Formats: sequence, C-alpha cells, structure tokens
Amino acid sequence: MAKQDSYDVVSDLVDFLNASPTAFHAVDEAKKRLKSAGYQQLSEKEVWELKAGNKYFFTRNHSTVVAFAIGKKYVPGNGFHIIGAHTDSPCLKLKPVSKVVKGGILEVGVQLYGGGLWHTWFDRDLTVAGRVLIRNGNAGSVSYSHRLVRIEEPIMRIPTLAIHLDRTVNDGFKFNTQTHLIPILATSLKAEVNKVSSESGSVESGKHSDGKNEKDKTSASTTKHHLLLLQLLASKLGCEPDDICDFELQACDTQPSVVAGAAKEFIFSGRLDNLCMSFCSLKALIDATSSESSLEEETGVRMVALFDHEECGSDSAQGAGSPVMLNALSRVTNSFSSNSNVLEKALQRSFLVSADMAHALHPNYMEKHEENHQPKLHGGLVIKQNANQRYATNAITSFTFREIASRHNLPVQDFVVRNDMSCGSTIGPILASGVGIRTVDVGAPQLSMHSIREMCAVDDVKYSYEHFKAFFQEFSHVDAKITVDI
Repeated sequence: MAKQDSYDVVSDLVDFLNASPTAFHAVDEAKKRLKSAGYQQLSEKEVWELKAGNKYFFTRNHSTVVAFAIGKKYVPGNGFHIIGAHTDSPCLKLKPVSKVVKGGILEVGVQLYGGGLWHTWFDRDLTVAGRVLIRNGNAGSVSYSHRLVRIEEPIMRIPTLAIHLDRTVNDGFKFNTQTHLIPILATSLKAEVNKVSSESGSVESGKHSDGKNEKDKTSASTTKHHLLLLQLLASKLGCEPDDICDFELQACDTQPSVVAGAAKEFIFSGRLDNLCMSFCSLKALIDATSSESSLEEETGVRMVALFDHEECGSDSAQGAGSPVMLNALSRVTNSFSSNSNVLEKALQRSFLVSADMAHALHPNYMEKHEENHQPKLHGGLVIKQNANQRYATNAITSFTFREIASRHNLPVQDFVVRNDMSCGSTIGPILASGVGIRTVDVGAPQLSMHSIREMCAVDDVKYSYEHFKAFFQEFSHVDAKITVDI
C-alpha cells in the first residue's frame, strides 16, 4: 500500500470515529458509506429480490447493519465469506428516569453498559448522544419518528473528590458506581433561570407544530428528565421539549479522535473497541467490491455484519446471539433457490472472521501476557486462540487466515491468555455454535481497552484493512485448496 493510501485509511478511520459517538451513529455512518458505494438498502419487513453481481445492506434497530455483495458466478449452495464485528462500546447510558437533584445540583442518572474502566470517566468533559423518539403533529394527525441526536458541546462532568477530603485516595481510587458515578448537568439556580427564560419564549411563540397550546400538552418527559436537558435536545432536533416521547441516550466524551504520538504513530480515541474493526471490515468490503470487475469471478457472497450488544453478551434481537445472521444467509440463499437443503450446504462452505480488538503488550505490565504470546503495536492482526473455546479459532481457520496474509506479505501475531487468568470472548463462539460456521477470531492490538480513551497503532489499522480486503479477494482460492472432512 502506498504511503498516501495508508494515510487516507487512517484519516478515514478518524473521521468514522468522530462521526460515531454511539452504535446508532456508527450504523448511520455505515449506511451513508454503503449507499455512496452503490449498495442498495433492503428492508427485513419486505420480500427480497436479489440478483447476482449486485450489492445490498439492511439494518436492524438502526444499531446493527449487515452488508453483502453477491458474486456474479454465485449459485445457491455456495459459501458466504463474512467479517463480523460490533458497533457498541462500554459507556454510561441514561436511566429511564434520569432526573437527580442533590445539594442544589442537577445530576443525570446513568446506568453502566458493558464492562468499562469506569474510573476513566471521572473529570472528563462529557455530552450526550443517541436516538430520540419524536411526536410529529400535522393538521390533527400524529406520527412518531426516530431521530439521531448529538450535542457537541460539553454539558456534563463527573468530578472527583479533592485529595484534601480523601487523603487515602492514592492508595487506591475506590468509588460507588451508584452514588459517585453521576454526571453533573447544572446548578438548580442556573437551571431555574434558564427555565424562566425558556417559558417566556414559549409564551410568545404560542403553539407547537400540531396546533396545541403548551398547557394542553402532556409533559411526562419533564417529570423523568431535567427540563434543561430536554431543552438542549429539542433545540438540536428542532422540536419542542414536550414532543420528545422517549430516548436512548448515553454519555460521551467530547474529546475528538486524533492521530497522535511524537512520531504520529498512534490513534488516541474512544470506542476503538470495536469501531476500529467495524470500520476496517466495512471499508475492505466496499473497496473489494468497488469496480465493475470486482465480482466478475466471485462464486460466493462477500459480507460484513456489524452487531450491537456484544459488550453485554449479544443476547438481543440485534445482537450476534439473535437469528439476524442466519436470517440473512437464509434469505440470500432462498432468493436463488427453493430447495431447503441448499442452506445447510452453504453454511459448510462459509467462513467467518470474527474481528474484535486484541490486547497489545503493555510495557508497564508485561507480566500480564504469556511469555510466548505478546502481541505488539505495529505487529499486525492478532489471531486469538483458547483451548476452552472462548475464541472459535482452530488450526484450519487459523491457517486459512495466515495463508491469505502470507500471499500479501502481511504480518500476523498470536495470542492466548495466561493459564492463571480468565479469558474474554467475542461474537466468534456465539456465531460458530449458533450458525455452525467455520470461524477465526482476530483483532488489531490496542492498549487501554474499555477505557473512555483508548489507543492503537496506525500501522495496525492499515494491516487490518489490507488483510480484510485480501480475505474477500482471496478466500475462495485458498479454501479450494484445503481438504477436511473427506
């Protein structure tokens, strides 16, 4: 890859990260890129009419997206070549009733999502982002729409306690996630001033879009959430606070993602786990299907599936534990054949790359890695293995992925967890066992995983993109040379 091309990939990732504060925004950004690349959006609620040589995608809950390109030589029963990743990251999500008032301070109640390094959320400039359900009124008719929202300015903070009031804090920072991990929004005094000013403005404006006076409207939302927060959201959305029916919002760091380090060799960002792998797989699919001849000789289906809810177990309608993957494979196969046995054959010819960030060797905690398995920054994608199937990699899937790398002179690393430590997991084992598909677990090495601010190396972004793109282009040829179960 040329130097300028490498820079473009890294710069593009930074843009993707900065556009994706939540899983909803990440999927929205993916949709824009897919549509721009000629992918046609499908609806799971409708009948699919697919054609070989064409490119498609669909979303579920606007937090999971599946995109695929059908080879021009595809026939029913041929395999799917898939890269799977996830769109979610550990964060603080607003509670259904977020209004908290203590000591003359307005706070926002949050709940923990995933297994975050929660101490890193203290003393950060925070905001909110997510999706909002809005009431739309027109000539007596009411409808409801889902809208994405993001307030760019820092509006919240979780302050630490001064050392003068906790002299033992440097012996170990301990806090209660229920009582101490609550963002401050405003003081009651200033919020009341803002409320009076806002009410004066609404009296002058008179009516909402549906023609009802302010006093005739219900204000259930204002009993659950601070009016000041609702006003900020409404201003951003171009609606009235009482038009906000419900929302799914999360606290977000306002510091942007950047290329950094003295040698500009790192990316400092939130949500690298796992938006880095989501981006690299998505860009690889788009670029591996961009030209008129890209799918000319392809006999299979190239696919990327980016799931929500991996950080809390994948057990949701849009998680990897749901039927969304199997549904997609089935609907594609059935679009070309009514034979119910064809899908089973297709699954055994398919292959999944489960892409989730990996643990790089930490120079200050080197004892945390097994001596012979120490993935390093700039060292390329890491193949993860675990004898107890916390990762779904086996010798065949590992070799296949390595062989593709060797054909393109790409570096590969290995990781197993120490015997005296527990092992994490990914969507790999979930899909391997639920769908019955051959799987390799991989990921780019990073530091500070699950912190509000993580870091990885720019070279590994380039290697990941190149490896994933090569997977789409080379898998059919490599797989044809491997004999198992004969």
